[in-house]
Amino acid sequence: MSVSVGDKAPSFSLKAHDKSDVSLSDYSGKNVVLLFFPLAFTGTCTDELCAIRDDLSAYNSLNAEVLAISVDSLFTLDQFRQKHGYNFKLLSDFNRDTSRAYGAFYEEFVLGMKGVSKRAAFVIDATGTIRYAEVLEKASDLPNFESVKSTLSSLSA
Repeated sequence: MSVSVGDKAPSFSLKAHDKSDVSLSDYSGKNVVLLFFPLAFTGTCTDELCAIRDDLSAYNSLNAEVLAISVDSLFTLDQFRQKHGYNFKLLSDFNRDTSRAYGAFYEEFVLGMKGVSKRAAFVIDATGTIRYAEVLEKASDLPNFESVKSTLSSLSA
């Protein structure tokens, strides 16, 4: 299953790094940048989330909340967030339902690992509609953050 621009964003409720419950519906009326990443504490994932951390004010100024999702446990995500000072919520899709719903899922990853989130970026507008969708096949690639910000900018125009 996958989602496309113009689709209603699949709803979800996941545990965050701080053990809180986070649902997409919590952000009704706001734009959401939803990032899926394969694994905490890996090179490209760390680079990606650090880039978001360092540029979070740009996303905030575009009325956007950033949520990052992986299949790691909430305990691992909490350590990952603390180590790198991430200033946005990390959500655990430990049961893999949300990654599958968004089409951001590797059945087979590397080194024999199965069931890992693909790197992906989605922009969901204030009404819950997907306005940008990018699912990457190569885990070493990064989403096009300029396109994400351009999409957000067009929503606030």
